[in-house]
Amino acid sequence: MTNYEEIRRRVDRAALQSGRDPSKVVLLGAAKEQPPKLIAEACRRGLSHVGENFAQEALAKIPKVQKLLIDTDLPTPSWHFIGSLQRNKARLIVPLVSCVQSVDRQSLAKELNLRARNSKKVLDIMIQVNISRETSKSGVLPNEVANLLSSCANLHNLRTIGLMAIPAPEDNLELSRAPFRLLREIRDSLKNTPEGSNLEHLSMGMSNDFEVAIEEGATMVRVGTRLFGNRKGIK
Repeated sequence: MTNYEEIRRRVDRAALQSGRDPSKVVLLGAAKEQPPKLIAEACRRGLSHVGENFAQEALAKIPKVQKLLIDTDLPTPSWHFIGSLQRNKARLIVPLVSCVQSVDRQSLAKELNLRARNSKKVLDIMIQVNISRETSKSGVLPNEVANLLSSCANLHNLRTIGLMAIPAPEDNLELSRAPFRLLREIRDSLKNTPEGSNLEHLSMGMSNDFEVAIEEGATMVRVGTRLFGNRKGIK
């Protein structure tokens, strides 16, 4: 069983308490190591955006989930890639997903653009920002976002629709507000530039802090274990 209804209620409540329209906050199911049947169940309950972290896992699971949903009237969920992506795996991912949220370097953006052109599509991307400046995390530093955004603007099969971040975990949720707020401020500072005109989304907040992230402006939250339970393996 998934907890879709409960999590969606919490998302909606956090949005309303912040004076925001709940329909403007996307709940993305972070489905790493979750089985296709459970993902399909969540989609039947209303989940419409699903994220995968690994190329090979996405390649194996996405067709299985879509097959499980083929007998329903539901649209196919929008698939996002939310994990660190190697350039040589871009050819596997681009045909499967509508958005890659983890673009953190120009070389990856160029490869995604090439693969999107070959697939005759425009691929949505987000720039991953290392908002807490952790050496163990991927992402560009806050002062490098504008340069990468400018580079991506010249790649015509990509559309940069937002910023994504995975801040350092905090036991005190109030301490997580500052990095979420910083990501919003970076987005807002770039949104009125020619390169940033499509920067609608802030993908931030996960199972333990998504409500705080919504209060600080998240338009998309990536919820895994709170939605699906502990990771079970992909079979």
